[in-house]
Amino acid sequence: MHSINKIGKCFWYITPISVTDRPILGMVVGNNKTLMIDAGNSEDHANYFTEELSKKGVPNPDMVVLTHWHWDHIFGLSALPNTVSMASKETKKEMAKLIPLSWSDEALDARVKEGSEIEFCANAIKEEYTDHRDIKIVLPDLTFEKRVEIDLGGITCIVQHVGGDHAADSVIVYIEEEKILFLGDCIYPDIFSEKENYTIKETLRLLDELESFDADTYIPSHQKPISKEEFNKEAAKLRTIAKYTEICGGDKQKIMEEYEKYVKRGLTEDERETIADFVNGY
Repeated sequence: MHSINKIGKCFWYITPISVTDRPILGMVVGNNKTLMIDAGNSEDHANYFTEELSKKGVPNPDMVVLTHWHWDHIFGLSALPNTVSMASKETKKEMAKLIPLSWSDEALDARVKEGSEIEFCANAIKEEYTDHRDIKIVLPDLTFEKRVEIDLGGITCIVQHVGGDHAADSVIVYIEEEKILFLGDCIYPDIFSEKENYTIKETLRLLDELESFDADTYIPSHQKPISKEEFNKEAAKLRTIAKYTEICGGDKQKIMEEYEKYVKRGLTEDERETIADFVNGY
């Protein structure tokens, strides 16, 4: 089940659900305007969030920003016809490619077979859309290239394109007064290649960009919000594994040995997976 939580004075969010791949959606409430972050993986997802918030006195969003083009962040946009939508130019371009596609079980299975869709996403779409599959791709009203600043009245949101291995079009939303950085999926590996992977150069560049924001709370879309300390630990892990991947020339066994020496203990499942991802990307 979802729960609706609040951080600080102006930020609300809905918790994620993994089985149907529902990500966190955010709502930033200013004195004059309200900004929703991501549109959800279905109209049901978007409607549930806005309806639950309206019970708490939060107005419907004036604007919605999409963090990237993946289905679970955009399929709910058709539920927000009176909301001005915005995304990076790259996101709009990728979304346009989805318009001619069919989302029937047969079409999804065929795309998984040919390698243009992954099984995890196909299964999650089937789980989310059990009784109907009338998915309508709505393109964003406004696009930007690198950065846009939104004044909601007493609250400033900086929306910035950061890219990353997971999706080249990824943008983050920095809620300045609350020191909240909404990461979307940008910090996750590329799950759409033949082998899930991180690349050294892209990971280090992305971390440099994310670390330029003065944040206390970070929101990764498919987990729970994390503190600055937790984010720094995650960033340090990624940087260190990237470094050893480079030094060891992508040799998995050597990287594991070096990292084990560095942390002075056995490796966690998460660390093993991250090492495998960097080896795949090397």
